[in-house]
Amino acid sequence: MVQSYFVLGTDTNVGKTYVASALVQHFVKSGLKAVGMKPIASGCELNSKNELINEDVTALISASNVTVSLDLINPYRFTPAIAPHIAAEQAGISMNLDVIKRAYQQLKTLADVVIVEGAGGLLVPLNPTETLADLAVQLNIPIVLVVGMRLGCINHTLLTIEAIEARGLTLAGWVANEIDPNMSMFEGNLSSLQQRIAAPCLSVVRWQGKAKFTLPT
Repeated sequence: MVQSYFVLGTDTNVGKTYVASALVQHFVKSGLKAVGMKPIASGCELNSKNELINEDVTALISASNVTVSLDLINPYRFTPAIAPHIAAEQAGISMNLDVIKRAYQQLKTLADVVIVEGAGGLLVPLNPTETLADLAVQLNIPIVLVVGMRLGCINHTLLTIEAIEARGLTLAGWVANEIDPNMSMFEGNLSSLQQRIAAPCLSVVRWQGKAKFTLPT
């Protein structure tokens, strides 16, 4: 049975790619075939193969031990480093959740573990009527929430978890990622989150530290 996780964040730039890549590496080290997927990426540039790709996707590919086509790993790619639904509008493209779901299902046939990385926060728009939350519902896989540890993180985290639970999704756990090295009362904020979140804290990543997970293999 394929094991999958959907890595979401409390905001943009909270370390989703770092955590998603670390999760892929975690399962690779366990002897499993693991692949990372980033359905939507903006801020892409042409590589030597004349393919649009961004550094997040490159990191996931580097962590994976399964070789698959870029179209499966990253179905939607945009050049501007802006909100993906706006980038899609500029490109004259309407992102379709079925396209992403089909790519995910193909990856499931090629790997033991699929780690899917979101874009921005849970309610980031993907098209005029759907958000990343709708994609999470479509895939219906356990969520790992990356909490960017900075001022305001408690509110952002608890609101995101309410939205996750309201949709009947499973929060497998969360990762506390210290993205602000000067954050005041880091331990106090971490303790407040641990007291209020029923799901386990899978890892506490200090500034420029390494993620070590308690996930089962």
